[in-house]
Amino acid sequence: MSLDIRNVSKAYGGFVAVDDASLSVPSTGMVGLIGPNGAGKSTLFSVISGLLRPDSGTVAFGDQPLEGRGPVARARLGLGRTFQVPREFASLTVRENLLAALTEQKGERLFDVVARFRSVAEVERSNRDRVAGALEEFGLAAVADNLASNLSGGQKKLLELARIWMTGPRMLLLDEPFSGVNPVLIDTISQQILRLNASGIGCLIVEHNIPALANIVDVFCAMDRGRTIVSGSPDTVLAHPMVREAYLGRSQ
Repeated sequence: MSLDIRNVSKAYGGFVAVDDASLSVPSTGMVGLIGPNGAGKSTLFSVISGLLRPDSGTVAFGDQPLEGRGPVARARLGLGRTFQVPREFASLTVRENLLAALTEQKGERLFDVVARFRSVAEVERSNRDRVAGALEEFGLAAVADNLASNLSGGQKKLLELARIWMTGPRMLLLDEPFSGVNPVLIDTISQQILRLNASGIGCLIVEHNIPALANIVDVFCAMDRGRTIVSGSPDTVLAHPMVREAYLGRSQ
C-alpha cells in the first residue's frame, strides 16, 4: 500500500509549520525525509500518523483516505510509527514489551479464560513463540529478560522497531532511528530496516544522519520552511542548490 500526502498544511497560530507539502512513498519504497531543524518534518510526521489534524490537504494509505482516523485506526490499517525518543514500557522486560504489542490476546477476556482455557493457552503459546522469534531476529535475545529501561539507546531503538514489527505493519514511519546511537548499532539498525523493507514493508524515514540514511534509501525528499522542495536520488537532492542553501544558508 502506497502512502500519499497531498498539499498538507499545518499552522500553530500565525506560524506555518507545514506549508502545502506533498510526497509519496511506494508500497515497498524507501524514502528519506530530510531538512534542517525547523523544516517541518516532525509536524508532517505527526499529521501522517494521526497525532495532528492538518489544516488542509489529504493523507491516503493505499485506497484508504485517513481523514478522521486517529493513530490507533491508522496503526490497524498497517501504518506503524517509531519515535525519536523511544517510548518503551520501562517497567516491563524486553520480552514483555513485545508481548504487549500483540493484538491477539484472548487471555485478556475473562470469559475466554474460564470457558476456552485450552484455546487461550494455545494462543499464548503461539504468542510466546512469535516473541522468541522476534527476539532472535532483532538481536535482542540476550537481553530478553532485562528491564527495557536498562537498555542502551541503540537497543531501545531496536526494541521499538521490533515492537512495531510485531503489529504486522505495511508501512513504517521511522523518526530518527539513528539518533543517539553508536556507529556499530547504526549499522545493525540499518540492516534491520533493509530486512524489513525486503519483506515488503515500505519506509518513510526522518533522519539527520544524512550519510547513514543515504546508505539505505532510494529517494530523498527535502523540506525547508514547511515546504517539500525537491525529491530524487540522494546524490541529486544533496547537490540541488535549494537544498544546499537550506542547510548552509547560501548556495555553494
